[in-house]
Amino acid sequence: MASSVKRALDVLGSACAILTFSPIFLASALLVKLEDGGPITFRQTRIGRGGRPFKMLKFRSMVPNAEAIKAKIMADNKHGTEGVTFKMADDPRVTRVGRVLRKYSIDEFPQFFNVFFGEMSLVGPRPSLPQEVTRYKAWQLRRLKVKPGITCLWQIGGRSDIDFEGQVRLDLEYIASESLWTDLKILLKTVPAVISGRGAY
Repeated sequence: MASSVKRALDVLGSACAILTFSPIFLASALLVKLEDGGPITFRQTRIGRGGRPFKMLKFRSMVPNAEAIKAKIMADNKHGTEGVTFKMADDPRVTRVGRVLRKYSIDEFPQFFNVFFGEMSLVGPRPSLPQEVTRYKAWQLRRLKVKPGITCLWQIGGRSDIDFEGQVRLDLEYIASESLWTDLKILLKTVPAVISGRGAY
């Protein structure tokens, strides 16, 4: 797919999403703030296309000192203690409001702003943390050839239940067959995947 066409669709799609979901944005922000008085959003450095870092936005779904607690619960990583990514079904750092936001991927909604400003795409591999990228094998670095996205093949096929290598293989499958039709199919399948909440934590 031509990059100019994909970019135009990203701008249009993200702008429409921001306007359409503005009531959800406002309600989520209020609930996050009311729960513990902490920050509403969470800005985290992620790695984008070509290895370039950027600040990814999320609604905060964890306690403010989540990173400090992470080291204490690494043994419970669903992807293994030596896994590149960290996933835990009953992560004690997640707040009550955060569990609802994560189940329906509402915590990811602020990333429509990342898409609008060109740092992400609507569809593409999910952006990785810098420390995760440093542990990539050579073949896994190929997922950095395109912009990271809000949704992708493994987001509609199992989400966090799929291990890291499975996620990367699906990302490379997407990159090899990237097209407007593929993106549209993934976007359409994302809606029921989000509503079901399967594999989200």
